[in-house]
Amino acid sequence: MDIGGRGRLGTTVYRQGPEVSGHTPYAMRVIAGFAAAISKCAGPHSHGRAMMDVMDESVPKRWTCELPDPLGHDHHIPHIRTLTAADLQVVFQPIVDLKTGHIFAAEALVRCERPELRTPKALFTHAVTQYACGRLGRMIREIAFQRITGLPIFINLHPAELSSRWLVRPDDPMCFYDYPVYLEVTEVAAFEFFELCRDVLNEVKQRAGVHVVVDDFGAGYSSLSRIVDLEPAIVKLDQSLIAGICRKPRQRILVEHVVRLCEELGARVVAEGIEHLDDLLAVRDSGVHFAQGYLLARPAYPIPVVSWPLT
Repeated sequence: MDIGGRGRLGTTVYRQGPEVSGHTPYAMRVIAGFAAAISKCAGPHSHGRAMMDVMDESVPKRWTCELPDPLGHDHHIPHIRTLTAADLQVVFQPIVDLKTGHIFAAEALVRCERPELRTPKALFTHAVTQYACGRLGRMIREIAFQRITGLPIFINLHPAELSSRWLVRPDDPMCFYDYPVYLEVTEVAAFEFFELCRDVLNEVKQRAGVHVVVDDFGAGYSSLSRIVDLEPAIVKLDQSLIAGICRKPRQRILVEHVVRLCEELGARVVAEGIEHLDDLLAVRDSGVHFAQGYLLARPAYPIPVVSWPLT
Protein backbone atom coordinates (compact mmCIF):
# COMPACT_ATOMS: atom_id res chain seq x y z
CA MET A 1 0.00 0.00 0.00
CA ASP A 2 1.19 3.51 -0.81
CA ILE A 3 1.14 5.71 2.27
CA GLY A 4 1.30 9.35 1.30
CA GLY A 5 4.17 8.63 -1.07
CA ARG A 6 6.36 7.38 1.77
CA GLY A 7 6.42 3.64 1.09
CA ARG A 8 4.39 0.46 0.82
CA LEU A 9 2.89 -2.01 3.24
CA GLY A 10 1.66 -5.47 2.35
CA THR A 11 0.25 -8.56 3.97
CA THR A 12 -0.85 -12.05 3.06
CA VAL A 13 -3.89 -13.99 4.29
CA TYR A 14 -3.75 -17.78 3.93
CA ARG A 15 -6.77 -19.93 3.41
CA GLN A 16 -7.92 -21.67 6.61
CA GLY A 17 -10.83 -23.66 5.24
CA PRO A 18 -13.19 -24.05 2.34
CA GLU A 19 -15.38 -21.19 3.53
CA VAL A 20 -12.50 -18.73 3.21
CA SER A 21 -11.89 -18.03 -0.42
CA GLY A 22 -10.78 -15.05 -2.36
CA HIS A 23 -14.25 -14.93 -3.86
CA THR A 24 -16.37 -15.08 -0.68
CA PRO A 25 -17.92 -12.23 1.29
CA TYR A 26 -15.79 -13.30 4.25
CA ALA A 27 -12.61 -12.72 2.32
CA MET A 28 -13.85 -9.34 1.20
CA ARG A 29 -14.53 -8.42 4.83
CA VAL A 30 -10.98 -9.46 5.70
CA ILE A 31 -9.67 -7.18 3.00
CA ALA A 32 -11.90 -4.32 4.09
CA GLY A 33 -10.70 -4.74 7.67
CA PHE A 34 -7.12 -4.74 6.49
CA ALA A 35 -7.65 -1.52 4.60
CA ALA A 36 -9.30 0.15 7.58
CA ALA A 37 -6.50 -0.90 9.92
CA ILE A 38 -3.81 0.35 7.58
CA SER A 39 -5.69 3.62 7.15
CA LYS A 40 -5.66 4.19 10.90
CA CYS A 41 -2.00 3.31 11.23
CA ALA A 42 -1.00 5.49 8.31
CA GLY A 43 -2.19 8.66 9.96
CA PRO A 44 -4.74 11.36 9.17
CA HIS A 45 -3.13 12.59 5.95
CA SER A 46 -2.85 9.21 4.20
CA HIS A 47 -4.91 7.87 1.40
CA GLY A 48 -4.30 5.47 -1.43
CA ARG A 49 -4.67 1.81 -2.33
CA ALA A 50 -4.06 -1.31 -0.28
CA MET A 51 -2.94 -4.38 -2.20
CA MET A 52 -3.38 -7.75 -0.56
CA ASP A 53 -2.48 -11.24 -1.74
CA VAL A 54 -5.05 -13.88 -0.82
CA MET A 55 -3.45 -17.32 -1.20
CA ASP A 56 -5.98 -19.89 -2.41
CA GLU A 57 -4.64 -23.32 -3.34
CA SER A 58 -1.20 -21.77 -3.73
CA VAL A 59 -2.51 -19.47 -6.46
CA PRO A 60 -2.18 -15.83 -5.43
CA LYS A 61 -5.11 -13.58 -6.09
CA ARG A 62 -4.50 -9.88 -5.80
CA TRP A 63 -7.22 -7.68 -4.36
CA THR A 64 -7.06 -3.94 -4.38
CA CYS A 65 -8.97 -1.85 -1.86
CA GLU A 66 -9.37 1.92 -1.92
CA LEU A 67 -8.57 3.52 1.40
CA PRO A 68 -10.89 6.39 2.27
CA ASP A 69 -9.31 9.73 2.95
CA PRO A 70 -9.92 10.29 6.67
CA LEU A 71 -10.17 14.06 6.10
CA GLY A 72 -12.91 13.59 3.55
CA HIS A 73 -10.98 15.08 0.64
CA ASP A 74 -12.31 14.38 -2.81
CA HIS A 75 -9.15 13.79 -4.84
CA HIS A 76 -10.96 14.56 -8.08
CA ILE A 77 -11.22 18.14 -6.83
CA PRO A 78 -8.18 20.33 -7.55
CA HIS A 79 -6.26 21.55 -4.56
CA ILE A 80 -7.18 25.10 -3.64
CA ARG A 81 -3.50 26.04 -3.61
CA THR A 82 -3.30 25.23 -7.33
CA LEU A 83 -5.91 27.85 -8.20
CA THR A 84 -4.72 31.01 -9.89
CA ALA A 85 -6.32 34.38 -10.47
CA ALA A 86 -7.48 33.09 -13.86
CA ASP A 87 -9.64 30.49 -12.08
CA LEU A 88 -11.51 33.08 -10.01
CA GLN A 89 -13.90 35.84 -10.94
CA VAL A 90 -15.03 38.59 -8.59
CA VAL A 91 -18.33 40.31 -9.30
CA PHE A 92 -19.96 43.16 -7.41
CA GLN A 93 -23.47 43.80 -6.15
CA PRO A 94 -24.36 47.41 -5.30
CA ILE A 95 -25.57 48.42 -1.86
CA VAL A 96 -27.95 51.34 -2.35
CA ASP A 97 -28.69 54.35 -0.15
CA LEU A 98 -32.45 54.31 0.43
CA LYS A 99 -32.63 58.09 0.76
CA THR A 100 -30.94 58.95 -2.53
CA GLY A 101 -31.10 55.82 -4.68
CA HIS A 102 -27.35 56.12 -5.26
CA ILE A 103 -24.76 53.40 -4.77
CA PHE A 104 -23.28 53.58 -1.28
CA ALA A 105 -20.89 50.63 -1.66
CA ALA A 106 -20.38 47.36 -3.53
CA GLU A 107 -20.11 43.85 -2.11
CA ALA A 108 -17.45 41.63 -3.69
CA LEU A 109 -18.66 38.09 -4.49
CA VAL A 110 -16.43 35.30 -5.78
CA ARG A 111 -17.14 32.84 -8.59
CA CYS A 112 -14.83 29.99 -9.60
CA GLU A 113 -14.33 29.00 -13.22
CA ARG A 114 -13.65 25.35 -12.36
CA PRO A 115 -16.95 23.46 -12.72
CA GLU A 116 -16.46 21.35 -9.60
CA LEU A 117 -15.86 24.51 -7.52
CA ARG A 118 -18.30 26.83 -9.24
CA THR A 119 -20.39 27.82 -6.21
CA PRO A 120 -18.88 29.78 -3.31
CA LYS A 121 -20.12 27.10 -0.92
CA ALA A 122 -18.25 24.34 -2.78
CA LEU A 123 -15.16 26.50 -3.11
CA PHE A 124 -14.90 27.30 0.60
CA THR A 125 -15.96 23.84 1.73
CA HIS A 126 -12.95 22.37 -0.03
CA ALA A 127 -10.74 25.24 1.13
CA VAL A 128 -11.63 24.37 4.73
CA THR A 129 -10.80 20.67 4.32
CA GLN A 130 -7.52 21.59 2.64
CA TYR A 131 -6.57 24.22 5.23
CA ALA A 132 -6.38 26.86 2.50
CA CYS A 133 -9.04 29.41 3.49
CA GLY A 134 -6.49 32.08 4.36
CA ARG A 135 -4.72 31.80 1.03
CA LEU A 136 -8.02 31.73 -0.88
CA GLY A 137 -9.35 34.78 0.94
CA ARG A 138 -6.16 36.71 0.19
CA MET A 139 -6.40 35.81 -3.52
CA ILE A 140 -10.03 36.98 -3.64
CA ARG A 141 -9.12 40.30 -2.01
CA GLU A 142 -6.28 40.86 -4.46
CA ILE A 143 -8.64 40.37 -7.41
CA ALA A 144 -11.41 42.47 -5.85
CA PHE A 145 -9.25 45.47 -5.08
CA GLN A 146 -7.80 45.41 -8.60
CA ARG A 147 -11.31 45.63 -10.01
CA ILE A 148 -12.86 48.41 -7.96
CA THR A 149 -12.13 52.05 -7.32
CA GLY A 150 -14.06 55.05 -6.13
CA LEU A 151 -16.46 53.15 -3.85
CA PRO A 152 -16.49 51.61 -0.39
CA ILE A 153 -16.20 47.82 -0.64
CA PHE A 154 -17.72 45.00 1.40
CA ILE A 155 -15.59 41.84 1.68
CA ASN A 156 -16.86 38.54 3.08
CA LEU A 157 -14.76 36.66 5.62
CA HIS A 158 -15.06 32.92 6.13
CA PRO A 159 -14.76 31.92 9.83
CA ALA A 160 -11.74 29.75 8.98
CA GLU A 161 -9.88 32.85 7.81
CA LEU A 162 -9.93 34.23 11.33
CA SER A 163 -7.37 31.69 12.49
CA SER A 164 -5.10 32.40 9.53
CA ARG A 165 -2.38 35.03 9.69
CA TRP A 166 -3.07 35.95 6.07
CA LEU A 167 -5.73 38.37 7.24
CA VAL A 168 -3.42 40.49 9.41
CA ARG A 169 -0.44 40.70 7.08
CA PRO A 170 0.63 44.32 6.53
CA ASP A 171 0.85 43.86 2.75
CA ASP A 172 -2.83 42.92 2.39
CA PRO A 173 -4.43 44.99 -0.40
CA MET A 174 -7.16 46.25 1.92
CA CYS A 175 -4.44 48.21 3.76
CA PHE A 176 -3.86 50.35 0.67
CA TYR A 177 -7.39 51.04 -0.54
CA ASP A 178 -8.37 54.71 -0.58
CA TYR A 179 -12.02 54.19 0.34
CA PRO A 180 -13.71 52.52 3.34
CA VAL A 181 -13.38 48.74 3.61
CA TYR A 182 -16.08 46.71 5.37
CA LEU A 183 -15.35 43.15 6.49
CA GLU A 184 -18.44 40.96 6.77
CA VAL A 185 -18.69 38.23 9.40
CA THR A 186 -21.87 36.22 9.76
CA GLU A 187 -23.98 36.40 12.87
CA VAL A 188 -23.37 32.68 13.49
CA ALA A 189 -19.58 33.11 13.23
CA ALA A 190 -19.70 36.07 15.58
CA PHE A 191 -21.44 33.87 18.14
CA GLU A 192 -19.54 30.59 17.73
CA PHE A 193 -16.09 32.16 17.38
CA PHE A 194 -16.62 35.30 19.40
CA GLU A 195 -13.22 35.62 21.07
CA LEU A 196 -11.41 34.88 17.83
CA CYS A 197 -13.62 37.31 15.90
CA ARG A 198 -13.09 40.05 18.44
CA ASP A 199 -9.32 39.65 18.71
CA VAL A 200 -8.57 39.26 14.99
CA LEU A 201 -10.96 41.96 13.84
CA ASN A 202 -9.63 44.39 16.42
CA GLU A 203 -6.11 43.77 15.10
CA VAL A 204 -7.24 44.25 11.51
CA LYS A 205 -9.11 47.44 12.40
CA GLN A 206 -6.00 48.85 14.03
CA ARG A 207 -3.75 47.88 11.11
CA ALA A 208 -5.96 48.76 8.16
CA GLY A 209 -8.69 51.01 9.54
CA VAL A 210 -11.44 48.69 8.28
CA HIS A 211 -15.00 48.50 9.56
CA VAL A 212 -16.84 45.43 10.83
CA VAL A 213 -20.15 44.27 9.36
CA VAL A 214 -22.37 41.69 11.05
CA ASP A 215 -23.93 39.77 8.16
CA ASP A 216 -27.10 37.65 8.09
CA PHE A 217 -28.44 39.20 11.29
CA GLY A 218 -31.62 37.37 12.25
CA ALA A 219 -30.61 34.07 10.63
CA GLY A 220 -29.13 32.56 13.80
CA TYR A 221 -29.53 32.69 17.55
CA SER A 222 -26.68 34.93 18.58
CA SER A 223 -26.48 36.83 21.82
CA LEU A 224 -27.06 40.51 21.15
CA SER A 225 -24.43 41.37 23.74
CA ARG A 226 -21.78 39.60 21.66
CA ILE A 227 -22.83 41.42 18.53
CA VAL A 228 -22.61 44.69 20.45
CA ASP A 229 -19.11 43.86 21.70
CA LEU A 230 -17.86 43.55 18.11
CA GLU A 231 -18.82 47.22 17.59
CA PRO A 232 -20.04 46.79 14.01
CA ALA A 233 -20.37 49.81 11.75
CA ILE A 234 -23.01 48.02 9.67
CA VAL A 235 -25.58 45.34 10.47
CA LYS A 236 -27.02 43.46 7.50
CA LEU A 237 -30.49 42.03 8.07
CA ASP A 238 -30.93 38.52 6.73
CA GLN A 239 -33.37 37.92 3.92
CA SER A 240 -35.49 35.81 6.27
CA LEU A 241 -36.38 39.04 8.12
CA ILE A 242 -37.01 40.99 4.95
CA ALA A 243 -38.88 38.68 2.56
CA GLY A 244 -42.58 39.52 2.62
CA ILE A 245 -42.17 42.23 5.27
CA CYS A 246 -44.80 44.30 3.48
CA ARG A 247 -47.41 41.69 4.45
CA LYS A 248 -46.16 40.98 7.99
CA PRO A 249 -46.84 43.80 10.45
CA ARG A 250 -45.16 42.05 13.39
CA GLN A 251 -42.01 41.43 11.37
CA ARG A 252 -41.99 45.08 10.36
CA ILE A 253 -42.21 46.14 14.01
CA LEU A 254 -39.23 43.88 14.79
CA VAL A 255 -37.17 45.45 12.00
CA GLU A 256 -38.07 48.97 13.19
CA HIS A 257 -36.83 48.14 16.70
CA VAL A 258 -33.63 46.57 15.36
CA VAL A 259 -32.95 49.70 13.30
CA ARG A 260 -33.44 51.96 16.32
CA LEU A 261 -31.19 49.76 18.45
CA CYS A 262 -28.44 49.80 15.82
CA GLU A 263 -28.66 53.56 15.47
CA GLU A 264 -28.28 54.02 19.21
CA LEU A 265 -25.18 51.80 19.05
CA GLY A 266 -23.71 53.78 16.17
CA ALA A 267 -24.40 51.24 13.43
CA ARG A 268 -26.33 51.56 10.19
CA VAL A 269 -28.53 48.86 8.68
CA VAL A 270 -28.62 47.11 5.29
CA ALA A 271 -31.65 45.08 4.18
CA GLU A 272 -30.48 42.11 2.10
CA GLY A 273 -32.34 40.10 -0.51
CA ILE A 274 -34.73 42.80 -1.75
CA GLU A 275 -36.62 41.31 -4.68
CA HIS A 276 -39.99 43.08 -4.61
CA LEU A 277 -40.95 46.74 -4.69
CA ASP A 278 -43.38 46.48 -1.78
CA ASP A 279 -40.64 45.07 0.45
CA LEU A 280 -38.31 47.88 -0.61
CA LEU A 281 -40.94 50.45 0.38
CA ALA A 282 -41.53 48.69 3.70
CA VAL A 283 -37.86 48.59 4.73
CA ARG A 284 -37.40 52.22 3.71
CA ASP A 285 -40.40 53.24 5.82
CA SER A 286 -39.01 51.16 8.70
CA GLY A 287 -35.91 53.36 8.82
CA VAL A 288 -33.44 50.97 7.14
CA HIS A 289 -30.53 52.93 5.67
CA PHE A 290 -29.42 50.77 2.73
CA ALA A 291 -30.78 47.99 0.54
CA GLN A 292 -29.29 45.23 -1.58
CA GLY A 293 -30.97 42.70 -3.84
CA TYR A 294 -31.95 41.59 -7.32
CA LEU A 295 -34.66 44.25 -7.56
CA LEU A 296 -31.92 46.89 -7.59
CA ALA A 297 -29.04 45.12 -9.34
CA ARG A 298 -27.69 41.62 -9.86
CA PRO A 299 -24.02 40.85 -9.16
CA ALA A 300 -21.85 41.63 -12.16
CA TYR A 301 -18.55 43.02 -13.35
CA PRO A 302 -18.14 45.85 -14.15
CA ILE A 303 -20.26 47.13 -11.27
CA PRO A 304 -23.82 47.24 -12.62
CA VAL A 305 -26.03 50.30 -12.84
CA VAL A 306 -28.77 50.41 -10.21
CA SER A 307 -32.36 50.11 -11.37
CA TRP A 308 -33.93 52.51 -8.90
CA PRO A 309 -37.73 52.05 -8.85
CA LEU A 310 -38.59 54.89 -6.45
CA THR A 311 -39.02 58.57 -7.21
